[in-house]
Amino acid sequence: MLDIVVIGAGLSGLTAASILRQAGARVQVLEADSQIGGRIRALRDPGNRRTLGDLGPTWVWPKYQPIAARWLATLGLATFEQFNQGDAVIAGYGPAPFRQPLPGQDGMVRIAGGPSALIDALSNRIGAASIRTSTPVVGLSEDGAGRVAVRLGSGEVITARQVIVSVPLRVAGMTLNLPWAPQPLIDAMRATPTWMSSHAKAVAVYERPFWRDAGLSGRIASRIGPLVEAHDNTGVDGAPGAIFGFVGWSPDRRRRDPGGLEQAIRDQLAQSFGEAAAQPIQLVIQDWATHARIATDLDLSQPADHPDIGPPVLRQAHLDGRVRFAVSEASEISPGLIEGALAIGEQAALGIVRQAV
Repeated sequence: MLDIVVIGAGLSGLTAASILRQAGARVQVLEADSQIGGRIRALRDPGNRRTLGDLGPTWVWPKYQPIAARWLATLGLATFEQFNQGDAVIAGYGPAPFRQPLPGQDGMVRIAGGPSALIDALSNRIGAASIRTSTPVVGLSEDGAGRVAVRLGSGEVITARQVIVSVPLRVAGMTLNLPWAPQPLIDAMRATPTWMSSHAKAVAVYERPFWRDAGLSGRIASRIGPLVEAHDNTGVDGAPGAIFGFVGWSPDRRRRDPGGLEQAIRDQLAQSFGEAAAQPIQLVIQDWATHARIATDLDLSQPADHPDIGPPVLRQAHLDGRVRFAVSEASEISPGLIEGALAIGEQAALGIVRQAV
């Protein structure tokens, strides 16, 4: 019997597993996807695995996020300022695009190596042998001996003393068989939107950030898109160059015309930064709305609002203290953000540690 099973190898699940391993517990992390990280994902150089751009979240605010600041220090990860020197390109606010400076957010920084550096560092602390990928879980039940039976899609059953569920709450509420769960818990899970699940993010990679030579910051603010917002995504060492942007087209439009979307992004980049911007080394569009383990039909049918702090039932221990939930949207602190994922991962793990004392 394993002591603890963590379902989901996103940031909150890996945070919880890391703490539990440090406390001496035997932990197995089960990830349904073929890769770890959840909504944190990097575009990497296929040769040296260097991070070229962020396909999920990009920023942290350590000045205002003490939990993120502490974990960055613990894991030895450096940060650097988001490049914002020069003019932004503003479109859709007049007859033609124009240039002007746009202020950045106070305290907003990037992690050297991107947020995926958090995933790499935590997984190294846990150990590869304790993380199973391509291992979907389909249900949790009592095994009759005071343990939890974790049922896998393959038919295998793993028993554990404690389980942490660290997958999007709506996905868990709609795909996991939880016969013991009270209806208020299921209702709260299904009512909690998964932040950024209906969004798409584009990353264009170039040999160097040539837009800086023209006094441009790499920022775009547009009412006409397809990128409604874009930023310089170049790494800390200045090469290669990269621009990332949030796609303003709806999930349905993106699905119907992926080729048209790519061409429209190239045209917009060229209009904003010059013809050289139309021919990136790579242009990658990460459409999270197509990821069934991230976005549900309910997420796609509702406005993409930032999640509110959910009800306490999401943060309570269930099944006589043997099952807890740890996903960013359940956090009372910065729900949906990196800070929230770290906070709820800590809370779930420390709750188990205190229960064992």
